[in-house]
Amino acid sequence: MSVTQAAPLPSSGAGTRLRTHLGRYLPVAVTAVVILGVWQLAVTVFDVPSFIVPAPSAVLSAFVSQFTTIMSASRITVEAVLLGLFMGVVWGVAVALVLSRFPSLSSPVLTVAIIVNCAPIVALAPIFNNWFGVTSLVSKAGVAAVMVFFPVLVNTTRGLLQVSPLHLEVMQSLAAKPRHVALMLRLPNALPFLFNALKLGSTLAVIGVIVTEYFGGPSNALGVYIAYQAALPRFEYAWAGIAVASALGLAMFGVVSLLERLLMPWHASLHDENP
Repeated sequence: MSVTQAAPLPSSGAGTRLRTHLGRYLPVAVTAVVILGVWQLAVTVFDVPSFIVPAPSAVLSAFVSQFTTIMSASRITVEAVLLGLFMGVVWGVAVALVLSRFPSLSSPVLTVAIIVNCAPIVALAPIFNNWFGVTSLVSKAGVAAVMVFFPVLVNTTRGLLQVSPLHLEVMQSLAAKPRHVALMLRLPNALPFLFNALKLGSTLAVIGVIVTEYFGGPSNALGVYIAYQAALPRFEYAWAGIAVASALGLAMFGVVSLLERLLMPWHASLHDENP
C-alpha cells in the first residue's frame, strides 16, 4: 500500500519579512546596548565626573524627573524644525526646477548656494535672531531652511537633469510642454535624489534649530533648556535634553524613510535583497 507524503509548506511571507527586519535592526539594537553598558561601566569604575560625561543611568533619571518640561520644550523645537524643513524643501525644489529649465543658470546659482552653505551656524544664528527676533519661530526655522536648502537644491537638480535622452525624445515627439516634461518625467526621476537630500536635511534642520535656540530663543525651547541646564551646572539634565534632540533627529530620519517607501515602492533601492 502506497503512502502519500504531504508536500512541505512554504515559509510564510510574514515570517520572511520578520527575519529580514530582525537581521537588519537587531545588530543596531545590540550595538546600542553594548555602548551604553560600556559607558555606564567606565563612568562607574573610573569615577568620571559628571561635567566630563554623566552616567547613562543618571541621564535617564534626569529625563524621567524632567519628562514634562523636556517634552514641552521639544514641541516648540519640533515646530521650528518642521517649518524650516518645509521652507528649505519648497525653495530648493523650486530653484532646482528653474535650473532644470534653464541649465545655463546652474553654475552661478550653485556657486552662490555653496557660499551661503559654507557659512557656519554660529554665525547665522545671531544674525537671524537679530533680523526676526530672539523669541521668533521664524529666526529658528530660517537657519534650518538655509541648511536644508543646499542639499535639496543640489540633489534635486541632479535628479531633474539626469533623465534618459530617449524619454526626452518621446516627450518631444508628443509635443509635450516644458511643464508636462517637468511634472511627468523630471520630477518622478528626481524623487530618489530628493529623498536622499531629505534624509540629510531632516537631521541638519534639527541641528540648526537647536544651535540657534542655544544663542537665544523662547524660554521653553529645547536648545534653551540644554544651555540653561549646562550653565547651572546640571549636566545630567543637559545630557537628557541632548538625548531627546538626538532622538528627534532619528525620528525625522525615520519618517522620511517611511515616506520614501510609501511614495516610491517601485524604486529598486527599496526592495529587500532576498533571493
